[in-house]
Amino acid sequence: MSRQDFYKQCRIDYPTFTYQGYSYDLTNKGIAVTYDFSIDGLSEFHPTWNIPIIHPIENMDDSLIDEMVFSLGMVELISYWKIACPPTVIIKDRALTPDQISWWKKLYWGGLGEFYYTNGIQENNDAFMTINCSSEKASNPPKFNTSFDLGSVQKPSVMVPVGGGKDSVVSIELLKKNADVNCYVINSRGATDATVEVAELTDNTIYASRTLDKNMLDLNAKGFLNGHTPFSALVAFSSIIAGYLNGLSFVALSNESSANESTVADSYVNHQYSKSYEFEEDFRYYERSFIGSGVYYFSFLRPLAELQIAMLFSKFKKYHSIFKSCNVGSKQDIWCGHCPKCLFVYIILSPFLSLDELDNIFGKRLFEDESLMEDFDKLCGILPEKPFECVGSRDEVNASIVESIKKYDEAGIALPVLLEHYKNTNQTSESSFNGIINQYSKEHGLNEYFEKIIKDALK
Repeated sequence: MSRQDFYKQCRIDYPTFTYQGYSYDLTNKGIAVTYDFSIDGLSEFHPTWNIPIIHPIENMDDSLIDEMVFSLGMVELISYWKIACPPTVIIKDRALTPDQISWWKKLYWGGLGEFYYTNGIQENNDAFMTINCSSEKASNPPKFNTSFDLGSVQKPSVMVPVGGGKDSVVSIELLKKNADVNCYVINSRGATDATVEVAELTDNTIYASRTLDKNMLDLNAKGFLNGHTPFSALVAFSSIIAGYLNGLSFVALSNESSANESTVADSYVNHQYSKSYEFEEDFRYYERSFIGSGVYYFSFLRPLAELQIAMLFSKFKKYHSIFKSCNVGSKQDIWCGHCPKCLFVYIILSPFLSLDELDNIFGKRLFEDESLMEDFDKLCGILPEKPFECVGSRDEVNASIVESIKKYDEAGIALPVLLEHYKNTNQTSESSFNGIINQYSKEHGLNEYFEKIIKDALK
């Protein structure tokens, strides 16, 4: 049976998904949350979150916390809904407005673009889901005006989500002298722990944990539907909980302008949808209209391209031996050296680091690995579909490759197989290396205070 036919059959066999509710325990040490979901007639699911408090505050608003916890559950549910994709989602604990329902459907549709594409499922954004509410309990009116007002604060309190890669390192290092920086880590691993340790921020790190329900994993193993969901939306909704509980004013993401580019050329399918500026703007609208936590969410690196971030990161040598962006090797805390993410990071750093420095990071010369040819062609646009990873734009990959070829030629080193292949394809880029290095996107959510930090770093 094709995935399309299996999808249709699942929607007949399991017509409803129910967000049954949630419970949480709030203490002076943090908040522990359990969600209750069900694909009716198939299975129940009870995923959990734990977000610690490291900077206790007074006079927390219980109704605001309840609204934030509910909203996080609205993102969490999509990981379980996608198992069978029931056409109707029932929300038991809220009476959502038409505006809210439309907002959530947009997030689910955009965040599941890769899921539908890779499973070969044909669907449209109207028919894929209907959201019904079986409660008269409306969302609470926003509690606080969430804005970019620094007031009289000399050094704003900023929380930087850390995933262990180069981008959050750049945010941390640029912000440390200009803000009271705290880190936010979900399900820590070697690279995240090492990053905050090198940054000397271990004591100022909020270590959250998220568990997946075993029933979901079992159903995936049995062949039910599986695929990518908008994880960065979980970061968004959980980070404002962490920020509020710890009295922090800003959540500074490290998403760049390159995240806006679609993964599949000329389509809406974007692996990084929930890292895009469109989602960032949508999230601020929802938070301002229906939550009002007082915590301002923005991406500090949004004006920059991946190539510019790589240039800045190349200067922070103390992190080069510990950062990791490879998803394949994440559990072992290694660069696997065989995946498109490893290749992308290698490409984007190549103009700025020596061969010896790259060897020390990756342990091999990826331009010499012919098995990476297809991923290489996808990254630079020779093939129309980019790898389904968090990678930069085709233009900046091309610009980096051209600059790397120039470096090899100037050093009198024979081109490795991937660069020789590229040279023979006559691939062209609309943007020059210097053009990208000197660009500055005006689509961002920064105010003058944070913009100045970025602009000063680029000088």
